[in-house]
Amino acid sequence: MAGLKCVGILAHPRRPNTAPIAKRIAETLEARGIQTWLYTDWTEEDVREEAKCADMVVAIGGDGAMLRAARVCAPYKVPVLGVNMGRLGFLTEIREPDHWDQYIDPLINGEYWIETRMMVHTNVTRDGEVIATEDGLNDVVVSRSIVTGIVRLEMYINEDWTTTYNADALIIATPTGSTSYALAAGGPILPPELRNILIVPVAPHLSMDRSIVLSEGSTVAVVAMPDSEDEVYLIVDGRSVAHLQAGDVVRVTSSEFSSQFVRMREHNYFYRSLLDRLEPRIIRPQDGLPDEDNEEMD
Repeated sequence: MAGLKCVGILAHPRRPNTAPIAKRIAETLEARGIQTWLYTDWTEEDVREEAKCADMVVAIGGDGAMLRAARVCAPYKVPVLGVNMGRLGFLTEIREPDHWDQYIDPLINGEYWIETRMMVHTNVTRDGEVIATEDGLNDVVVSRSIVTGIVRLEMYINEDWTTTYNADALIIATPTGSTSYALAAGGPILPPELRNILIVPVAPHLSMDRSIVLSEGSTVAVVAMPDSEDEVYLIVDGRSVAHLQAGDVVRVTSSEFSSQFVRMREHNYFYRSLLDRLEPRIIRPQDGLPDEDNEEMD
């Protein structure tokens, strides 16, 4: 996508320190003759109309900012470039905002590639009527509301009963989400180009305790059972979507939309980037403990 004409810039609405970076990015792009629009305090509904007309959107923050921006931009096939100001920033592309200037010329010259990632669509049916729908990039979680108690969930794959879970939660994740909550719960890592759905139970009790990877095009249905010990909630990409009642059916399948990310690294960046964040720093015995002079910076 060479020849950028309009770029949207989204600072993290709950991180005021991202606003100055957003303004600086807008100024540098405008100085090159590129039209920009900028939001520092926004909801997804606020920017949908603007996103329709953008050639690219720059999201500033961490992975949360990328998830927000991706959901806004996916219906319009607008790619998102992430500038990391979070802790991990696994989805972001530019690791340090101070290095922004060195990326301007490659962006203007189209020296990047677009990575496409699947999203999932979920809906909740109650007494035969759909009461909630949502698209997500990371995961769909059916979870209890408090620390004590468990939820009891029946799961169906392609409309066939598969198993019943007694667990803290059930994660239904995309390959993108496989490196998030699902990974923390012991699930496998899926490469981002896949279009599979991953199912991971959280702290299952006397029930299936292994992850399941479904083939492309599969549909998952989860039914909240009346004998759950706690209230049950549906959460998509970390946002509460519905308070589930007994008998409610949550269906998850691949979305008609896909998220697009701007990448300037090599196509094989994924595993090295992942391991850089997961592997602990190795200190040789002769080095001793790191001190203020030789400690590596995260």
